[in-house]
Amino acid sequence: MHVSQLFIHPLKSAAGLSLESMLIEPRGPQHDRRWMLIDDNGRFVSGRELGALVKLSAIGTTRGLQLAWQGETLQVPRPANDAPRYRVSLWKDEINAALAEPAAHGWLSQRLQRPVRLVYMDEQAARPADPKYADPRQEVSFADGFPLLLVSEAAVEEVNQKAGGGIDARRFRPNIVVSGCAAHAEDSWKRLRIGELEFHNVKPCVRCVFTTVDADSGERDPRGEPLRSLKEYRRSERGITFGVNLIAVGAGRIALGNRVTVLE
Repeated sequence: MHVSQLFIHPLKSAAGLSLESMLIEPRGPQHDRRWMLIDDNGRFVSGRELGALVKLSAIGTTRGLQLAWQGETLQVPRPANDAPRYRVSLWKDEINAALAEPAAHGWLSQRLQRPVRLVYMDEQAARPADPKYADPRQEVSFADGFPLLLVSEAAVEEVNQKAGGGIDARRFRPNIVVSGCAAHAEDSWKRLRIGELEFHNVKPCVRCVFTTVDADSGERDPRGEPLRSLKEYRRSERGITFGVNLIAVGAGRIALGNRVTVLE
C-alpha cells in the first residue's frame, strides 16, 4: 500500500490543494484549515450551505492567505498578534480566532453573495480535539473534528460503481488517499505508519450533504450522489461513514509514494 494523493484545504470548505509532500504539525497538516468563514453570528460557514465555496481557491503561506475567484485575486496578510479577535462557533466548540483585515470580509462577501467574515487560527486560538477519542492535550485546526482524514482509492472506486460514476476523492475532502488495499480496509486499522510517521485511527468519518457538492462546479448532484448510494451500504449506528479520522504521533513529513504499513 502507498500514498497516492495528498490534499490540504487552507480555507475550510474552499478548493483543496494537491500536494507532493505534506508537513504534519500538532494541529494537522501545515496550512490545512487554518482559515474559516463565519456569519454575522460568529457561526462557521461551510460548503454544506454554500456550495460555491469549492470554487474559491485559497493558498496558505507563513505570511497569510492568497485567494482567487474567477480570475480575481486577493492577498490577505496573516493577522498580527494584537489583531481584533472574535469568539467563533464550530459545531460544539467555541474558538477565540483572529479576525482578518476588513478588506477581506468585503471581497469575499461580494463574490460569494452573502455577508461573511474571515478568521484565522493562530497560536492563541486553541481548540482541543474531542476528548472521547483523543488525548485532551491534542489540538485540531478548523477541521470538523480531527487533524487528518484518510480514504482509500478502492472505497472511492466502489462508490463510483454503485453511483454510476462522476465521484472523485475530492468529494470526501481527504488529506491522505491510499492505494493498494481493499475498499474500506482502513476501517479496521488501529495504528499505521506512513513513511516514518505513525498515526492512530480514532474513529470513522460520518458523512453529510457536502459530499453531494461537485468539487469543480459547486453544484449539488441532482441524483444526491454519493450520499444516496452510501446510505445503502455504509449506514451504521454512527451514521453514514466513509474514511477514517487520524491523529499523528509526533510531527514529520509524508509524501506521495510513501509506503503505508498497518501496525495494528
